[in-house]
Amino acid sequence: MNIQSKSNILALDKVSAFCKHAPVEIQASQEGPLNGLSYGVKDIYDVAGIPTAFGSPAWLKTHPIPSNTATFIQTLSNAGATLVGKTYTDELTYSILGINAHYGTPLNSAAPTRVPGGSSSGSAAAVAAGLVDFAIGSDTGGSVRAPASFCGIYGIRTTHGRISLQHARALARSFDALGWFARDPNTLLQVGEVLFNERAESIQKKPKFFVLKEAFDIIPEAICTTLKKKIASLFHEAPEELSIAPDTLSNWAETFRIVQASEIWQEHGEWATQHLHEFGPGIKERFEIAKSLDPKMIEQALKEKTLIENKIRKLLTQHSNDNTEAVLLLPSTGCIAPLLNSSAMELEGVRKQLFQLLCIAGLGGLPQLNLPVCQYEDAPLGLSLIANTHQDLLLLDIATQFQPVESYR
Repeated sequence: MNIQSKSNILALDKVSAFCKHAPVEIQASQEGPLNGLSYGVKDIYDVAGIPTAFGSPAWLKTHPIPSNTATFIQTLSNAGATLVGKTYTDELTYSILGINAHYGTPLNSAAPTRVPGGSSSGSAAAVAAGLVDFAIGSDTGGSVRAPASFCGIYGIRTTHGRISLQHARALARSFDALGWFARDPNTLLQVGEVLFNERAESIQKKPKFFVLKEAFDIIPEAICTTLKKKIASLFHEAPEELSIAPDTLSNWAETFRIVQASEIWQEHGEWATQHLHEFGPGIKERFEIAKSLDPKMIEQALKEKTLIENKIRKLLTQHSNDNTEAVLLLPSTGCIAPLLNSSAMELEGVRKQLFQLLCIAGLGGLPQLNLPVCQYEDAPLGLSLIANTHQDLLLLDIATQFQPVESYR
């Protein structure tokens, strides 16, 4: 791809992906494995001398312009990549749909009548539209995985804590993780090799795939059938089914909701109290709910989070051995992107459904990768891979075996 400069990326941006308030360009500092590639970065990551809005005009006007740049940006520059702009995010990243009451909704090129997903909405939209080769996002409760699924692109949430989030705006620190998008799996892998400073050739184990039963049990039957047919076509040998326990995911989602909300209030409550009247619909209400959480409820949820983390990691370890690594197959979202004209009630229903699937990797601190290999009713429908901690590169390598749905390219 020809590198776009900051002077024309906004002119070329017909999907409202790039921040008009923060034009920026950082050229590659030397040649490397990402030579010639362009990328965007979610507007939660600091670039020295450039404002970070965090999806919020209120945040933008009450916080100083950063004096430091997130470390990974220099790493990418040293590898030959050029940053061409900052991308929009949902307000304070506290949403999953890609709708920002202040800055608008980036266009989902794969399904223009539908939301792009969030909160890494601008990064996903930029990649889906072909404006950049890859884009950096973040994932707390699904902010890379959901938009990757909805926009029909590859996207990875990395192992929690593996890549530094210094000089990034936090949402809920025990869940926040860096992630990125690409339209092709080889680019996704190349970015991972740079950021992890590790080559795919170093992978010692082969994957052993398992279909996660409960994840398929909770999605609509027609979508379940579509995904399972796709799995059957992708694998020569049908993967085994693995169960975590009946009726588990709704309880896990509630645990995630409580812990996330409590951490968000702890992180931003004091500031938010002064600016609630400036927040968009949904965001204000979520902050008010977070403020009102019972401390005893939070204490219990934190205990349950530890139990869940141990359980899901142990399950993956038990089904791995010296030669193989367990990899779970599950729906990324279990639905296609909601229509842009959906009611607030309909969108909230989708949001609650999503978290039953998205909470798994979040609670476990696990890497998860969306494969854009399905479609349903002419819209993207993602299939996901989850592996144990620090198996990110294995997932990226697996992804190179699958090609995206051609109609999205």
